[in-house]
Amino acid sequence: MTKRFLSILSILFVSSLLFAEAKAKDIKAQAVRKSTVEESVAYVKDQIKGLTLATEKRAAYVFLASLQEQLSLYGDAQKSYATAAGIAAGDAEDMPKKTNEQLVIDAVRCALCCGDYPTADSYLNSAVRNSKDAGIQSYIKLYTQWSALCRAENVDDLNEPLELLKAYLKVQSMSSVHPVILLTLWYVTGDKSWSSQIVKNYPASTEAAIVNGDVQLLPTPFWFFVPKSGVAEQGTGTFKEDISVESTSVQTETPATPAKNTKWQLGLFKTESNAKLLCEEVKQKGFNAYVTNETRSSGTTYFIVLVKDDGTGTADKLRSAGYDCYPVE
Repeated sequence: MTKRFLSILSILFVSSLLFAEAKAKDIKAQAVRKSTVEESVAYVKDQIKGLTLATEKRAAYVFLASLQEQLSLYGDAQKSYATAAGIAAGDAEDMPKKTNEQLVIDAVRCALCCGDYPTADSYLNSAVRNSKDAGIQSYIKLYTQWSALCRAENVDDLNEPLELLKAYLKVQSMSSVHPVILLTLWYVTGDKSWSSQIVKNYPASTEAAIVNGDVQLLPTPFWFFVPKSGVAEQGTGTFKEDISVESTSVQTETPATPAKNTKWQLGLFKTESNAKLLCEEVKQKGFNAYVTNETRSSGTTYFIVLVKDDGTGTADKLRSAGYDCYPVE
């Protein structure tokens, strides 16, 4: 009887191991081994379907959203962040720790990045507006003005949100977002006094790297299609080194001498009109730009802005003009 009882326990134990639900940390570990980010996204989406534990499902959606942001799939990312925020659960083991309020703010950021200010406003006007967290409140105020900038149709419409952003620079409770505010003021107005403050007061920040030309802003609708009253001129970079640039599919080293027929990709859009706007902007600066399209295995068609390499340092010229780019064949 004792042996039979132990055998049954052993069978039950082995069965529990075989049918144990995957954890978000395991899904993440497997996803990062995929050869492309697109494959990682597809894998995580498939694995989420089998999750029942709230903490694991929430963490998996947060990780999925971060991957979608890497692919500039901001509409998908905001939905994933919002889905995670709607799950009443804590943080999963060995996964990023984020409150649901922080996830709502992440969803707002992604909505604004793709120019979807109605969705951003709906999140901003949800229960998160009553947050007791000073950091969350800072981002609510910042993103409310970013939403106003998204709605702007001309330079005159910029006045009110820009004045409010300037006022926030004098508010100590907004100090955590002061570098971003300064960057926004500089980028929209082209006024060098704002970029000087960034470099002086926040020299180690990402915002300073953008001003100096060491980092390029991604070609998102928010940064490229908000009306601008001036031209924000970046520096030419504070350091020189071989740079590896990560595309949406593979990581490839920028060649010192581009191969024949090399092209430089500037942007990946789901909306053709946005791709054409960027293409025309680049053409006006003397580059041989054009738009092509590509349909992924998911069925989604993307419109890609490309520039032909003319053999005279096209990539350096593009980056000096403020455009991030990487080579494609």
